[in-house]
Order: sequence, then C-alpha cells, then structure tokens
Amino acid sequence: MGWKVAPGDKAAAAAAGEKLRFPPSAAAARSRMKLWVVRATTTVLLWTCVVQLTAVGDTWGPRVLKGWPSCLTAPEEEAAAALPGAAAARPQPVVEKAALPPKRIYRNNGYLMVSCNGGLNQMRAAICDMVVIARYLNVTLVVPELDKTSFWNDPSEFQDIFDIEHFITSLRGEVRILRELPPRVKRRVELGMFHSMPPISWSDISYYQNQILPLIRKYKILHLNRTDARLANNGLPIEIQKLRCRVNYASLRFTPQIEELGKRVIRILRQNGPFLVLHLRYEMDMLAFSGCTQGCSNEEAEELTRMRYAYPWWKEKVIDSDLKRKDGLCPLTPEETALVLRALDIDRSMQIYIAAGEIYGGKRRMAALTSAYPNVVRKETLLEPSDLMFFQNHSSQMAALDYLVSLESDIFVPTYDGNMAKVVEGHRRFMGFKKTVLLDRKLIVELVDRYTNGSLQWDEFSSLIKAAHAKRMGSASKRTVISDRPKEEDYFYANPQECLQDRDLLQTS
Repeated sequence: MGWKVAPGDKAAAAAAGEKLRFPPSAAAARSRMKLWVVRATTTVLLWTCVVQLTAVGDTWGPRVLKGWPSCLTAPEEEAAAALPGAAAARPQPVVEKAALPPKRIYRNNGYLMVSCNGGLNQMRAAICDMVVIARYLNVTLVVPELDKTSFWNDPSEFQDIFDIEHFITSLRGEVRILRELPPRVKRRVELGMFHSMPPISWSDISYYQNQILPLIRKYKILHLNRTDARLANNGLPIEIQKLRCRVNYASLRFTPQIEELGKRVIRILRQNGPFLVLHLRYEMDMLAFSGCTQGCSNEEAEELTRMRYAYPWWKEKVIDSDLKRKDGLCPLTPEETALVLRALDIDRSMQIYIAAGEIYGGKRRMAALTSAYPNVVRKETLLEPSDLMFFQNHSSQMAALDYLVSLESDIFVPTYDGNMAKVVEGHRRFMGFKKTVLLDRKLIVELVDRYTNGSLQWDEFSSLIKAAHAKRMGSASKRTVISDRPKEEDYFYANPQECLQDRDLLQTS
C-alpha cells in the first residue's frame, strides 16, 4: 500500500526536502563564515598598507598627514581652543629635527671592530683615533666595545656613557657607524672568519693604509684590540688632526643623564662662588701602579706592593719610590698639594672640588689639605645618595661627571699627568685656554723638601713656585716633537694645536 501525494502538496514536499538538506543553523553558519573571511582579508590588506606607509612615512608621510583637513571647521577649532583645559590637550607644534650632514658615499672596504682598553679618557682618545682610521680606510666602524676587564671592572657599555645616537648621526658625513654587525657578517665572526690584532703604537696613517687596509680587504672584518695610543701625535695631515678634534669635542657627548647631573653639580658650586677642580690622583690603584709611597706607613707600602704584584699586566714590579719621586714621576701627595696651592696664593675660601676616587689613607692624608682649605667638596657631598645610585660601581660614569665639572671650573689643577689630566687640559685649551695649572712635579718635590727641612723660608718657597708656573697655565704653546721617540712627545689630546683658534699665537713652551 503506497502513499499518495496530492499535486498541491508537491511544492511543500520539495521545500521540506530542501530544509532537510540545508538546515537553518548550517546555512547561517556558512553565511557568517563567509563574512568573517571577508573581514579578515580586508583587515590584513589594510594592515599591510599601514605598514608600508609607515616604512616610507619618515620622508613624505608626515607631510601628507599634516595636510589632511581637520574634523572641525575653523570657527569650531577656535571655540574648542577656548574651552578650559584645551591648552593642555592642544597638539604641540612639530619640532623639526636638526639637519643631518649628508651621508658620505664611498666604496666600503670592510668592517672595523674595536675593543678599547683603560679608563674613560684613555678609551675616549682611542675612540677618536679609530673613527679617523675608519674614515681614511673607507671601512664601516662598529660602535667600539669598552674595557670591562681593567682594574676598575666597569660593566658600562658605550651607550651607558656616551650619547650613541648623536655619535652615529653627527659623523655620518665622515664614516658609516653601526651599532652592531649585519646578521650575515655577524655569523662570519661567530665562525671565527675574521682577523684580530693590536696595531703598532704611535703609527701614522700610512701604516694603516699600507699594513692594515690589505688585511681588511683580505678578511673583510678586522678586530683591533688595545687601541690606546695607536695614532701618532705629530706628522699627520691637518685634516686628520681636525677630524680627531671634531670627534672629541663635538661627537663624543655624554648621555643626557650624565650631562644633566653634571650641570646640577656645577650649578651648586656656582651658587657658592668660584671653584677650583683638583684632580688629586692619590687613589690606591695609582699608588700601587706607580710604586709611590711617600707619606705611607710600612703596612700601607706593603699593601700597595702586594697589589702591584697581583696585576700581571703592570709590568714594573720593583720600584724605588724615593728615586721616582725625585724624578717627578709620582703624583703629588695631599700634603704637597696643599703647600703648592697656598704658594700660588689660592684663596683660602675657594671651593676645592676633588675630582678623584677614594683618597688612599682617607681623612688622615687629607687633613693638611682640608685644614688649609675648609671648603673641600666632592660630588658625593654635593649630591644626595639617590642621585648617584645608578652610577655606583660604574667608575667610568662617575669619571664622566668629574670630567664635566673639570671643564667648567675656574681653575683646573691635576697632580699627575695621567689620561684625564691630559684630555681635560686639551679640552680646556679648545674652550679658550681656560686656566689649567700644569705642575712641575720634579721642581716642586725639591722645593717642598727644602722648605720642610728648614733650608728654604716660606716667602722664597712661594716666590719660586709662582715663577716656575707663570707660563704653565694652559696658554697657547707648541707641542714638543721627538721624531725618534714618539712616546715622549707632547700628547696630541693635551694640546690639539691644529684645532685651536689662536694658532698664530703659539709659542714654543
């Protein structure tokens, strides 16, 4: 017995069949899926466009965006500006960036990696030299690596001390500088496919062109280590000397944090009148390295000797302290320094800012100086501990603060001709021959000994000290040139005479 369907019910049956094949829920789901795919595809396309516009936006994007009409008409904008709080919400005008020098176009001969050694100012001079070398060899310089294994054990990176962005952009007209090697080149370094060496000290640019450039062309990547004192003081083209100065005095700028804290210290000092910066190089490491123990107890002398033997790269071990002092090769003691400042008629009320680390012997050794000059200060006494919190255990950053204060002082007096003393001396010459007392230590210790044993009266002692230093105040002078002994020449960074304004006034010192 079969089922019979009325003709009028055939259409209804067909519709029912369609409903069974495509239920309402499935059809709606398929429609939603199509809509989701369309939206997702549109979003991806729009996002791709935004990324592409952003990539080229540095050049023309801001100009296009700047030209778009506002959502408000002019009267509405004026009315909105008059509302309370509108000034704070109003968009600030775009400050145009300083124009960068055009990039120097040249055929790149390879990559130069640099590992500096020593303290802040030793590394500073090395960085200047390496920029010059990279410039004249047509190589790409990787931002120098700073020394982290020296006595000071400072973990600071380049960007922790110097304004890295300013360093790179300010020199783009001279040399291409990268923060790090490109990935493909970096892989070669990781595989050991590069050449590493220390360059020969006090070499002129021909050494780098004739000996170093062929190595760069061969290996494509050259690593120079122990880069201190690797470029000659004299006999270089004036363009090279001037570039050294541009790097040192314009491109090597400290980080904004260091600069701001340095300015704060200077403001505090200026509020209390003129100040003298005393680079009292009487820290434990300096005494151990030099072997100078004048005024130290037997126990202290033994401690300094043990320290000297503990550092194998300090080559001189057996040292006659008395002989070295008489030759003028020791930093002045705090007691000797106090006598010299008094003999030079430095006012007792003058602020004496100590640009140095911890003085060996502490208050006992500083007693003579603080008695003669009650206003002895240092950054630790002028600032709150919280101000220096992030600088602790970073000796190069602390030295950078002292460097800034030293540049701005009314008088700068170094008691030893180390790297900081020399570089600050040269920078102060560059700033207009600011007063820098260059102490004749050999003569001073002779006069001090005569005064302390009673064979020289105070007036005569003071007169002789003044006469000896009348022409040692950082004025214009020519560097001493010793062609066969470049290490004994006057240091370029202490007297960059090619870069100074009054070159015509230079006179033989």
